[in-house]
Amino acid sequence: MQLELLNDQGQGASKLDVPETVFGREYNEDLVHQIVVAYRANGRQGTRAQKDRQQVRHSTKKPFKQKGTGNARAGMTSSPLWRGGGRIFPNMPDENFTQKINKKMYRAGMASIFSQLAREGRLAVVDSLKLESPKTKVLADKFKAMNLQSVMVIAEEVDENLYLASRNLVNVLVVEPRYADPVSLVHYKKVIVTKGAIDKLKEMFA
Repeated sequence: MQLELLNDQGQGASKLDVPETVFGREYNEDLVHQIVVAYRANGRQGTRAQKDRQQVRHSTKKPFKQKGTGNARAGMTSSPLWRGGGRIFPNMPDENFTQKINKKMYRAGMASIFSQLAREGRLAVVDSLKLESPKTKVLADKFKAMNLQSVMVIAEEVDENLYLASRNLVNVLVVEPRYADPVSLVHYKKVIVTKGAIDKLKEMFA
């Protein structure tokens, strides 16, 4: 399996051999969908809350007499059937949204995403991504020269200069291999991997 090796102008200067186990798998749409949904669900926080009929403010006075009105009988206004009443099954702050994904499934799903990106031409390799100073303009000019607008960079090591230069750029994400996630891989139009990160990805997902 070979991937395009980009130069500083974003052109494919040569080809680089990469492991088939990570970048040459068949695309498993169901598995990719499952790990993306699980990743987003595991990032949710139980911060929402609703009130049940015991917690809402209401009067315990009977709204109207039991018989003779033609209405259904009612004991108090906290009933879930009434406007302003409590919820029957309210959302609680301690609600748990996590979904379990086996390590083997996660590795296979990530490798499937990388393989599909390679087939679609959205994955490429660069020698390295180093900056002499933490200047956002320098990194922005580098991406502009390579004709990259929406890009995720997976570098073997994100030093302080690279981190500071990239954090204010819109549609740019620079991470180390261990922080690569399925949602970002699917979201960004182009994924750039440095040579040094290839071996780490192979170790993680092969």
